Amino acid sequence: MAGKRGFETRSIHSGNCPKEWLGATQAPIFQSAAFKFETAEGLSLAFSGKRPGFIYQRLHNPTSEVLAQRLADLEAGKKALVFASGMSAITNTILTLVRAGDEIISGKSLFFSTYLFFTRFLPRFGVKAHLLETAQPKNFQDKINKSTRLIYLETIGNPAMDVPDIKAISQIAHKAKIPLVVDNTLATPYLFKPIEQGANLVVHSTTKFLNGHGSAVGGAVIDGGNFNWASERFPDFKEARKRAGSLAFWDKLWREVFVILGSYQAPVHSYLTLLGLETLSLRMEKHFKNALELAKFLKAHPKVSWVNYPGLVSSPYHKTATRLFSGKGYGALLCFGLKSQSQCFKFINNLKVCYNLANLGDAKTLVIHPYSTQYISFSEKEKAELGIKQELIRVSVGIEDIEDVVDDFRQALKEL
Repeated sequence: MAGKRGFETRSIHSGNCPKEWLGATQAPIFQSAAFKFETAEGLSLAFSGKRPGFIYQRLHNPTSEVLAQRLADLEAGKKALVFASGMSAITNTILTLVRAGDEIISGKSLFFSTYLFFTRFLPRFGVKAHLLETAQPKNFQDKINKSTRLIYLETIGNPAMDVPDIKAISQIAHKAKIPLVVDNTLATPYLFKPIEQGANLVVHSTTKFLNGHGSAVGGAVIDGGNFNWASERFPDFKEARKRAGSLAFWDKLWREVFVILGSYQAPVHSYLTLLGLETLSLRMEKHFKNALELAKFLKAHPKVSWVNYPGLVSSPYHKTATRLFSGKGYGALLCFGLKSQSQCFKFINNLKVCYNLANLGDAKTLVIHPYSTQYISFSEKEKAELGIKQELIRVSVGIEDIEDVVDDFRQALKEL
């Protein structure tokens, strides 16, 4: 079905096998730690990879495999793996690609845990990360050297709201014979497919918009099957190339990192995410519409100092976002500023409809004060470099009636 039917149809049907599920139209939850084989020879063949079959929950699971197939289809990729969390997907992906002495290049605007992984974890193992402003693709070209193993970007930066020119940067990466890895969590494949613009690997926190209801935690990596792993920068991929050809990354990830670290997504979380995917298009349309309406309201409010949202003409990334996203939308995340941290706290405490919690991509509108929560352990210098200000509030705009969300923000601002 991949590539033959519309996105909405595939988000509901891709990977489904009712004939194999006793007629069930939803993937069953295969809640089993291991799977029985009728013969010793059969289990041996499965372990050797000479015959298909599910062996053990840490390796693979039928429910989670349906989710992986559907995500690969929706992201225009060839093969996918699902993980216990978005950070698990990111760390497994990077650890598959790097070795001691390597360097990576990344956009500066990163999810806070990704930033910590790049700047505090990887250096312990001899891997250096260069974090750059994304506005100018040339920044990436200038930083590449013989030790560079990959470029990493977020489609929409969190919480800087920057939108890098992925197509231009992918051309730079390919010229240097290094892969481009893109975190597409905030855009989702409904809005943007990085692989179609030259990315080689796509990662997701499926916890967010793909699930859409705050009911499951998970991650995914999708292999575009479009990178030549025979590049001289990847001599350690030789055996994986022999086994899997263009899917050498997926093969190496699964055999050498994923299985060892034990990062697989639990089947119940995959089941809940599959349910969420069925309404992805409908939800994202409403998310985008609501986010733009709320951004415009905040920009016009006298008590709001500034608003950062790619959908506003005032955003330095508005033109890039419009071009990359074909005018379909600009995401559902926005940031705005008040006068102080105390005002932010008072505003949040005054909200009656919207929720204050550490997540995003929910059907509900969610707010958080990043400076005092997610980034509380960061130094003042790091916060300044990342644009994490005391007066910043991040909003994940939900799919409620926008009039109710705006009214809630209005009454909360009135109390300041």
